[in-house]
Amino acid sequence: MKFEDIKGFAFDLDGVIADSARLHAKAWHQTADEVHSEWTPELAEALKGVSRMDSLGMILKAGGHENDYTEDEKVALATEKNTKYLKLVESLTPDDVLPGMKAFLDELKASGYKMSVASASKNAPAILKQLKITDYFEGVVDPAKLHAGKPDPEIFSLAAGVMDLAPEVVAGLEDSGAGIKSINAAGELSIGIGNQLMEADVRFADTSEVSLKNIKAKLG
Repeated sequence: MKFEDIKGFAFDLDGVIADSARLHAKAWHQTADEVHSEWTPELAEALKGVSRMDSLGMILKAGGHENDYTEDEKVALATEKNTKYLKLVESLTPDDVLPGMKAFLDELKASGYKMSVASASKNAPAILKQLKITDYFEGVVDPAKLHAGKPDPEIFSLAAGVMDLAPEVVAGLEDSGAGIKSINAAGELSIGIGNQLMEADVRFADTSEVSLKNIKAKLG
């Protein structure tokens, strides 16, 4: 894709716009303490991008407690974790937008680009509201309507639809390998946040480097 072809940008949320992963980690850490499973950096990393119930299963297994709770008790623990997480979300402010991203959103808006959010989080609208950036976006993909998660292309295809654009004129931003695969499979330009994302069409070390000028330069 040529730079001049881009008409819109589809954003993943966590790790691209805001660091909400630390809030998930804090809430899951509390759950791990509650069920007497040791919280480790390795466990925290393994939970990233994993569904709520699967995350709970991994935490219970880490402490050998996978058979200590009924299904109803597990659902209650997962629900309690989400309540803790939503309470933490309420503490977010515009200062929690990742470095450079507010300036990039402003730049896109001023230049007439459309924007949408392609996040698997059901809490994305609440996070955008706390960050006071909801109005930048045409809309947010509803993860409840997805038939398959990343790396399936569905979420980024729908993100293009939210902007009323064809995937061929959309650039997607992601910080995970599964997310980059999703963007590529949707036929969009993939912009990776993290130099390790080798399958991305364009890569930046971190969010502070992202700008229209730098994207154009990397596309040659």
